Amino acid sequence: MAEAATESHEDPSDETEDLGPLEPDDSGTFQQVTNLLNIMESESTKTDTKGAGFDMRKRLASVIITEKATTEPSVVMNALIRCLQVPEISTQRKVNIYNILQEIIQQEGELEERCVQRLVTIASKEMRDMLEMEGYMRAEVASDTLVALSRNHFSLVMYELQHHLKPLNLTEEFVIITLAKLANGNVFEFMPYMGITLATMFTMLRLANEAKMRQVICGAMETFCETVQFYLRHLEDSVYPVMTEDQFAVKLFPMYRYFVTVWLRNNNPEVKLGVIKSLKPMLSLLLPNDDLREQVYDYIPLLLAEYQGIGRRSPATVSRPRQVLRQILEMSVITNSPVPQMQLHTIFTELHVQVCSRAPAQQQYSSQNLTEIVHCFIALARSYPKELMKFFLSQMEMSKEAVRVGTLALIRAVVSADEPKMNIRTIYLAVRVVKNTLSDTRSKVRMAILRIIGQLALSGFQDRIKGWGLKYVSVQLTLSTYKLTNRRDNFYQRDLEEKMVHKVTMDTVRIITSSVSGMTNEFWVRLLCYIMETDYTEALTPICVSLTNLAERQLHAKDEEANASKSRHGGLGVPQVLMSSPYKGEGRGIAMLNLLKTLSQSIAPSMADMWELEIPLLVKYLEGEMHIFKYGGTSRDLPLAVTPEGRVGGLRLPLSLPPRQGFLYRALGFTLATGLEADKVEVLLLELLYKTDYSNDFDREGVILCFGLCARGQVKTVLGVLHDFEERIQESEQSWQIGAWRKDHPWRRETVKGALMVMYSCVASYCHPQMLLIHVDNPITAKIIHHYSSSCQDICLKLAFMKSVVQVTDAIKNIKDLEDFQFAQKATLTGIIMAIIKAEPTDSLVSPVRTMAMDALSYLSKLKPFYATEESSELMDISIHSVISLQPPGDSNESIKTLYTNALHALEQLMEGLMQRHLDPKGLQEMVHLLEKWILSEKEWEREKAVNLHLHLMKIYVQSVGVCIPLKLGQFGGLVGLIAPGTCDSHRKTRLASMDVLASLLDLHASQTCSSWGASKELELEKCKEDLQGSDMEKIFSISSRISKVACLQFNCDEVVSLVQKLCENFGAMDLQHDKASVTWICTFLQMRVKELEDKVPEILGAILAHLPVVDHREVRRLLIEGLLLLAHYHQETVLTALLRQPLPMESHLTEVWLAVAENVPFARTMLHALMGRLQARFTPRANAASKADIWRLAAVDPLMTLCTIHLLVERMDWDNRLLDLFPDLVYTLLLQLGSSQGPEAVSPVLKTWRLIHTGTLPEEVNLQRCARGVTIRSMQLLFRRLNSESLLCTLEEQGVWTLLESSSTFLQGVSQLARLCVQSPQGYYRQRLSELVLRGMASEALSCRISSTAVCMEFMSDPILHQEKLLKRAVLMLEKGAEQEDEVLRMLSLRALGNMALGAPRKVRQYRKLLLEKCLCSLRGPGVSTSVTSEGLEVLAKVLVELREGDLGSTFNAISEQCRAFFDNESELLRLKAFIVFGKLAQVVRISKKHFFKQEVKKAWVPLMLHCQDPCSDAAQACVATMFQCVHFWGWRALQSSADHSDAAAPKEMIGFQMTLCSVLTQKKPAVLYNFLLETMTYVKSNLSRIRIAACNLAGEQAALQELQLDSDPGVWRAALETLNILDTCSQQRLWASPEGNLLDVPLSFLPLK
Repeated sequence: MAEAATESHEDPSDETEDLGPLEPDDSGTFQQVTNLLNIMESESTKTDTKGAGFDMRKRLASVIITEKATTEPSVVMNALIRCLQVPEISTQRKVNIYNILQEIIQQEGELEERCVQRLVTIASKEMRDMLEMEGYMRAEVASDTLVALSRNHFSLVMYELQHHLKPLNLTEEFVIITLAKLANGNVFEFMPYMGITLATMFTMLRLANEAKMRQVICGAMETFCETVQFYLRHLEDSVYPVMTEDQFAVKLFPMYRYFVTVWLRNNNPEVKLGVIKSLKPMLSLLLPNDDLREQVYDYIPLLLAEYQGIGRRSPATVSRPRQVLRQILEMSVITNSPVPQMQLHTIFTELHVQVCSRAPAQQQYSSQNLTEIVHCFIALARSYPKELMKFFLSQMEMSKEAVRVGTLALIRAVVSADEPKMNIRTIYLAVRVVKNTLSDTRSKVRMAILRIIGQLALSGFQDRIKGWGLKYVSVQLTLSTYKLTNRRDNFYQRDLEEKMVHKVTMDTVRIITSSVSGMTNEFWVRLLCYIMETDYTEALTPICVSLTNLAERQLHAKDEEANASKSRHGGLGVPQVLMSSPYKGEGRGIAMLNLLKTLSQSIAPSMADMWELEIPLLVKYLEGEMHIFKYGGTSRDLPLAVTPEGRVGGLRLPLSLPPRQGFLYRALGFTLATGLEADKVEVLLLELLYKTDYSNDFDREGVILCFGLCARGQVKTVLGVLHDFEERIQESEQSWQIGAWRKDHPWRRETVKGALMVMYSCVASYCHPQMLLIHVDNPITAKIIHHYSSSCQDICLKLAFMKSVVQVTDAIKNIKDLEDFQFAQKATLTGIIMAIIKAEPTDSLVSPVRTMAMDALSYLSKLKPFYATEESSELMDISIHSVISLQPPGDSNESIKTLYTNALHALEQLMEGLMQRHLDPKGLQEMVHLLEKWILSEKEWEREKAVNLHLHLMKIYVQSVGVCIPLKLGQFGGLVGLIAPGTCDSHRKTRLASMDVLASLLDLHASQTCSSWGASKELELEKCKEDLQGSDMEKIFSISSRISKVACLQFNCDEVVSLVQKLCENFGAMDLQHDKASVTWICTFLQMRVKELEDKVPEILGAILAHLPVVDHREVRRLLIEGLLLLAHYHQETVLTALLRQPLPMESHLTEVWLAVAENVPFARTMLHALMGRLQARFTPRANAASKADIWRLAAVDPLMTLCTIHLLVERMDWDNRLLDLFPDLVYTLLLQLGSSQGPEAVSPVLKTWRLIHTGTLPEEVNLQRCARGVTIRSMQLLFRRLNSESLLCTLEEQGVWTLLESSSTFLQGVSQLARLCVQSPQGYYRQRLSELVLRGMASEALSCRISSTAVCMEFMSDPILHQEKLLKRAVLMLEKGAEQEDEVLRMLSLRALGNMALGAPRKVRQYRKLLLEKCLCSLRGPGVSTSVTSEGLEVLAKVLVELREGDLGSTFNAISEQCRAFFDNESELLRLKAFIVFGKLAQVVRISKKHFFKQEVKKAWVPLMLHCQDPCSDAAQACVATMFQCVHFWGWRALQSSADHSDAAAPKEMIGFQMTLCSVLTQKKPAVLYNFLLETMTYVKSNLSRIRIAACNLAGEQAALQELQLDSDPGVWRAALETLNILDTCSQQRLWASPEGNLLDVPLSFLPLK
């Protein structure tokens, strides 16, 4: 990766050191930017003191710089970068510059690479040079700038970060933070780097000793794991899949192990929290892996060991480790691989202790902690039910109350779990454990057992409580009643506990009686007896209600046996007695009357009809008169009067209170507020609180009103009374149930809490403004939040809570002099309300909860601190989702319609309220973005509501902003692109609303840009809107096209780009009609504006190509491709470059584009020419671009993609005679490409890109060079098939030309054969063009191009074609230059081609003889010439000499002869062979003028010729013999000529005879020559060739030399030397060895044997 990256730019660290102030392209721009930055910096200091006006100036300065960048992005960017480099710059100024740079980057997209590189380097250095708090701010904005750059320049940013992420070297924390941000924002681009990043970070873990660095690494790991999960969920969207889930898990496990074993033991709670937060996403990847899951289980004890310490130091983090353990346990159940049994006791014990221990400081987190522990135990119960219950049984044997209560609570949770794998065996074991505890008499244990019994009944296990369970309930009912009726004054706590036991018992009875199948006659009898015998009247009403419900159910089922059992126990006497005092017990009389009415047939059948008539009248009487009895006698003592309209003291009564009761409560409230002392008021208010029936709506609202009115003058007293009341009924610290009680009747906890919330808000509404500001945060709002959070949060409580919030916020808002009041509880209230809205069902609307919640948010939005943009967006998103997803109600249900209408209105009000704080283009864009997914919804009612909200939004924006703030560049096009397809929606209302939104956008744009938008266009749009009301979809599409033509004229080029991008983004989001409408708009805009879009073609093309794969419908794809081809017709080079830069392998949508090109033959021909030009451009000098088209034409593209495209076009095009003229160009281009893939410059841009992403060498399966060669050869095969020459195809296959071309070692041989066959082909009409191309290629600067072209030219030189086409001279000049090159292959090919002139144009050899001979001689005697080149030069001489005469050679004859003799003794067999052949050719050329010279040359060469007749190379020996016989006649002796004429060079005996004859003649006629021969022969006795040494021994006679040769290592040499010495001894004895002058020349050599 680093190797590939360094080709494009230098080491960033070095560049940072050399960075100096950049010279601005425009000094005026730089000065303007500097001035604006000065304004921003000065205004930042003033904003805090002088309000929002200065902030507006600061924003305006930023907008000016940003707008300037739209026209001159590079100049502005360079100016800002220069400003960053100014020394001693302030932190705020740097922050401002970076923020502006981020806006420019988001606005402009892809920027100039050099400018981006500078910014990356500066931001990286800034990010890493972090000093204290200010440095942290700079590092943060620098990091955000790098992240913004990564969207379009990911490789540059990633390379910079990876450069500073080195193994075994702890990097700076913001490098890791920025990597995490990059991974989160660029998932698919980051994935190739994920493996190396994780591996490098693992090496840093041991070096990270500071807590802050460890937290950073943990946070990054959390982000990385979540990114990997997202990537794995969307793996099909990735172009190049990198790793599988298992591979990621293997990479992560070492990190997990180190975190658990080392960092989790750290004493710093923040480090522990960071580790545990990162473990959860890590486990999501590790646990599905079968191999790693067991290893994860091994670390469970370590996790358990850390829980207690974490909870002790940081209670807020207790639930997180339990979430990790819960995840492990639940995954063990899912994968059916339980945790090891040896760890069970540890897990049981640790979790159980957490449940049973008392931790008052952690009570606020107990609910969440308990939930996690319960889920852990449920998972354990599914895997190990028997072991778990055995553990529970062991814990129940302990006598500690807390342990037993906690264990029973866990059993109840296991029973209540709705788990399919929770079998009946587990329930049976749980019941056994519970039965062992029935004898415990402590209150909490009894309540826990009762709750388990109730839970068993609720969960459908009624048969498991028959007998023991029902008996236990009845016993507890009797026991608790007895204790409550015999209470003592000194046992307040015990009575409180018994009240709680009684309440739980009554709840259990209610649950049991609601299930008929779980009821027995015995239990029915016990309940009836309880009614008749008890004196505790507070229990009678709920018992009667339960019995009434049960009786009605059984009567409905016609259970005769049950009725008989009831009548046998007759309950008539006691109910009649109870009816005598109907007001003593909280509606007891009504309950008893209803029970009598239900049992009338069983108690008194003869009176049943009368009771059916009379009892309902009695019930109505009691319901109407009960309140009068209570409050009728109190009004005469109060000093206030009531008006006829129901007003008291000028205030109107609540609608829900009857006038009489309203008067009483109001009178009481006014009296207490003004007339009494505080202590008396406190007593009266407490008494009122205790005696109020909170289940009665009238009483509850009356008390609330009373407390509110009292707060006008006694606010502190009222708040104190409420606090005291809450303290007395507060929830017990040792129980999970509320301890609420009352002497007369019990009240439900939720009802009381709801009333208390509204009381506090009513106090806020009525109290004095100054007192409100003091108490509104605490206790008023704090108490409201507390009561809601600690309740069951049912619908009534939610409504009460929202009502309270609205009243409190409205009271604050009505205060005139709020000044800078900050509502501290706003964030908490907002969070609760958002949770309420989220909890609302999205498929039904049954309550006004979400309406009131949005109203509450609207009120809250008007108070300080105002919501930030992100908070507003989140609020709107949740609210929109809650309302838009609702299906419209039918016409029959008016109440639901009202709720639905109110919800929509509340949503509009909330949107308007939130938008008032962000009335600018960015705020508008944020709101539209929230609506976007609903505008594109598949459900028509969701689309209709979303578009209507969009229309409402536009109206608000236009009315509030208008033309003051123009839309951002590209924003108009994006907004239109989102709404335009809606004009073709199948739903009529949605179409019309979309048309209204579109018209509003066009009006806004026209007013802001002052463009021509006349009345005629408005009338046209109105007419289109009328026509859209029809139902014919074809006409609707036509109308939409008309709308697009009208709108098109209002768009500039940038807006067209954003429109197309938005339309493309939404392909596939809805149905086919939406896609058709989108493509209709795209095609219309392209047809009308294509000529103006030259600069924007890449962006448009990129958008279409990126989203073309998701288009499923063929017609839509066809129209999109037509749009692409339209762009290509006008901007060919730009489109071609963009298409060729698409990744390989070629995807189906890209293939479809090229197939469409192939169908249009003229256009395909043009594209083929352009494609060939792209390939050939690599072999030509890079030219300077003279136009924008040239810029794109000269842009670098992938040769492999170009080759694939050519192959596809050649394969699919319909060829005819008009296209055959492309054949030579295509063949030539493909041959050049093949040649380039053999050399060192074969690495393509794709290969560099691949290496940038993947470190290391290329694997075999993605060898791109091999792929390129394969595609090229297949394309050439297709081309030759197009010639329709079967003979040529067969010859190519038989001679293996394609195989030769594919291998780099045989490539030139394949080229030669291919060229030879093309020359020999009868269809040679393309040879002229091919010859011209070859000659042009020989002049290329690329070596591979020259070599390939010369190889073809070599074959063409052997044919008359070049001479016939008058190209010979040009070819010879090119070959002359090639023969002078340093490259060995090119030089050899050039020489060989020159030699082939003797075959193709023999008559032209004499014309170019000087050039030919000169180049040949240069190859023979040049410095550093290789053996191959010299051999080729000799071969050329051999060919050329055949066509030349003696006079043609001139002075070169002597040089050639001398050079040939010099090679006779060369170590190279090939050079010796070629030298002998050329010497023989010279012998044939010699005539009179050179005869004497050559005769001397023959004498000089004779000894080597004689010796090399025994050359180890057989070919060289034969050539030497032939040459020697050709030179014999230069001796002039007939004896030798006669001997040579009759000898056979292949016969050794004849050769021996010839040599004997020669020696005999020399001895007689030329003894001096013979003497010289002997001296020269002596030099060969040390030759490296053994056979030459043997021959030298045979020719030499010197004894010393022979004696020396006896020590030779070769056996043949020393044997020959010994034989020669013996012969010489014999000659010595015959006195024939020496002459009188001591001359050896007279010795005949005929006796010397020739070996």
